[in-house]
Amino acid sequence: MRKIIIDTDPGQDDAVAILLALASRELEVLGITAVAGNVPLPLTEVNVRKTCELAGRTDIGVYAGADRPLERALVTAEHVHGKTGIDGPDLPEPTMPLRTQHGVDFLIEQVMDHAPGTITLCALGPLTNLATAIRREPEFAPRVAEIVLMGGGYFEGGNITPAAEFNIYVDPEAAATVCAAGIDLTIIPLDCTHKALTTRARVEAFRAIGTPVGDAVADLIGFFERFDEAKYGTDGAPLHDPCVIAQLLQPDLFTGRTVNVEIETGSELTRGATVVDWWRVTDRPANATVLGDVDAEGYFKLLTERIARL
Repeated sequence: MRKIIIDTDPGQDDAVAILLALASRELEVLGITAVAGNVPLPLTEVNVRKTCELAGRTDIGVYAGADRPLERALVTAEHVHGKTGIDGPDLPEPTMPLRTQHGVDFLIEQVMDHAPGTITLCALGPLTNLATAIRREPEFAPRVAEIVLMGGGYFEGGNITPAAEFNIYVDPEAAATVCAAGIDLTIIPLDCTHKALTTRARVEAFRAIGTPVGDAVADLIGFFERFDEAKYGTDGAPLHDPCVIAQLLQPDLFTGRTVNVEIETGSELTRGATVVDWWRVTDRPANATVLGDVDAEGYFKLLTERIARL
């Protein structure tokens, strides 16, 4: 069983990713850390707890982490996710408590207390918490097994600016820190997630499960997809963040290549751009596996099967 910590800023697609992880016996979720991103921290930590309660997993420790990026003002995305971040279903206010320990302290404690190379970090939002842990504890990065993150875009460009994907744009300094940390890193960018669209049939498959969780997932996606359908003219929207969990469960659903990735932090025009040396035209050393394609049918089959377990 793989031990994971989820770092997240829910977001409808983050919530679905959490549900996928909690439904999967192959994964032991040691805890979930919230970060400011899609909405401010007081909402993201509540959204994590709402999602855990929806899954019937009040045993999961939820920890609030960074409430702002390392060096910049917070940018949020209510225009995509609604005022709560998980608009769509009517989820009750959570009763499970927020743990008192700071999320970054929890990350460091867990990585230092477990044997080296045994904890995978699943990053679904801006990378502020992970970068803070890397900067604060010199032994943190060498002990992490791997980081799998959703973020960036190269051939697809950006989704918050022409050059940048939202998670990286919010805290590019944090993303640069993570990319330079020497940790085994898998990046799932827009180039991959834009090939996993929530078509009408795929949404209805969740509703056809006939459970409160299945209905909630259909409602989450139904709200979330309206923005990208209008933007891209597609039937459905990319379901980004569950790709992180799916990659751990069924890596053969994804293909990519191991290349150099750098993050632009200096330019206001291209702030947060993910510079992927896909064609290996520089001599910069490879530091990440970047996934470029996904078997969308297999991905949604996995999601539907696992959500039906909850």
